[in-house]
Amino acid sequence: MIASVRGRVLAVGLDHAVVDVGGIGFAVQATPATLAMLRRGEEASLATALVVREDSLTLFGFADAEARELFRLLQTVSGIGPRLALATLAVLEPAALRAALVDGSIAMLTQVPGIGRKGAERLIIELRDKVGALPAAPQADAGGGGGGVRSSVVDALVGLGFPARQAEQAVDGVLRENGAPDTPAVLRRALATLGGNR
Repeated sequence: MIASVRGRVLAVGLDHAVVDVGGIGFAVQATPATLAMLRRGEEASLATALVVREDSLTLFGFADAEARELFRLLQTVSGIGPRLALATLAVLEPAALRAALVDGSIAMLTQVPGIGRKGAERLIIELRDKVGALPAAPQADAGGGGGGVRSSVVDALVGLGFPARQAEQAVDGVLRENGAPDTPAVLRRALATLGGNR
């Protein structure tokens, strides 16, 4: 099992990154929020899960061990494969996913493309008790509210290849509408805005 990778980021795509580990380039599938934290040419460390199929070996990468364990836990539910588990974490960050499962929020879970009402009910029934046993990642200090969030998200978008001015305008627009929520939420909204403009 490949539990983590650490090395220089060779490339960042829409759904994966390539990380050079000891001269071997590992293609790592990840959510947009995780990919946005990576910068080409810089070193990165990702928690990973290797999914083995008869015809493929696919490595999935996460910002922390909590997200990786939630990814694994989701796949214990019938009908949830690695792609749908990753999509769930792309829509709902770990804390939100935990809350949705514990609170029985069908509305939140059905925001994920591919999860309907019955699937959401099955997730809640099977994972509500299990999710509480997983260790949560420590919450990062926001460090100055909106200013810290703004600079982090702008840097992430520039790392994904967006022009700095365009990234700043998108982030400023999101912050005007929503105040200064957490960085992943701002990043998702900014990506949606930029994606609509392309």
